[in-house]
Amino acid sequence: MSLISVRDLTHTYPGGVTALNGLSLELEPGIIGFVGANGAGKSTLIKTLLGLLHPTRGDVRVFDMDTRTRGIEIRQLVGYMPEHDCLPPDMTATDFVSHMGRLSGLPKAAARERTAEMLRHVGLYEERYRLIGGYSTGMKQRVKLAQSLVHDPRLLLLDEPTNGLDPAGRDEMLELIRRTGREFGIAVMVSSHLLGEIERVCEYLVAIDGGHLKSAAPLHSFTGSQHLLAVEVDEGTEALLAYLARAGVEARTEGALVLLPLADDRPYDAVRDGAAELGLSLVRMERRRHSLQELFRPASPTPTAQEAHAARA
Repeated sequence: MSLISVRDLTHTYPGGVTALNGLSLELEPGIIGFVGANGAGKSTLIKTLLGLLHPTRGDVRVFDMDTRTRGIEIRQLVGYMPEHDCLPPDMTATDFVSHMGRLSGLPKAAARERTAEMLRHVGLYEERYRLIGGYSTGMKQRVKLAQSLVHDPRLLLLDEPTNGLDPAGRDEMLELIRRTGREFGIAVMVSSHLLGEIERVCEYLVAIDGGHLKSAAPLHSFTGSQHLLAVEVDEGTEALLAYLARAGVEARTEGALVLLPLADDRPYDAVRDGAAELGLSLVRMERRRHSLQELFRPASPTPTAQEAHAARA
């Protein structure tokens, strides 16, 4: 049984805006990164998984339960950390998290006990009796994480969990997410528009663009074995790119750099020969690993044969 099964999911809002279009994927337990630009459809998918939105077309199942008909049962097994600030400022963290536990069906004593455990887990135990309105943004994010865990869910859905945090706060939250998945042994789905964060914390990547599935695969398949040769020349970047096109070597530009996929030694030879033939001075030539930012950045097209001929002329 898959953790999440999505078949041909389309969701169109009133007014005709299609947020998700023909999305299909199967997800197994783990720490899953769900990435895309703001407006790509990430929050729509999360709300659909929770049974809060119904598909316009398609089938969505969580723990093999249909989100259309068994949304309440699904939400009992899922912890949700929303993106936006939605905490009551006049409640203490203890009272709020305990209240959320009671809403999830925990008896009063069990809710208080779990609340203390979860606030200790997120690092707020010493501050648990302070009013939430006096908390920093980072502390509020931790309260949201604690309430998502209080009822002992099997799956966490974290929507932009580092939203509003400074770099140090983002680092701490990412480490807390890693530790949560490891110590509690539960599946975690992290939605973010920041690819670097996903690369640091997740094991599996789902990327959507404009409501369409762009990719779904283990993270290492993007970054583990793929390398680039980054080349900078003093002058003549376009001339070198055209030479490589004539030689049948794939390449693209990124600023002043020429980037070549590195599967063997052929790119080294092509760059060396091209620099010699064109009289170019090499500033640097280095091997580097793909990052997700590079993999999902629109590539500059390799010149066509006609463009390469024009550059040579």
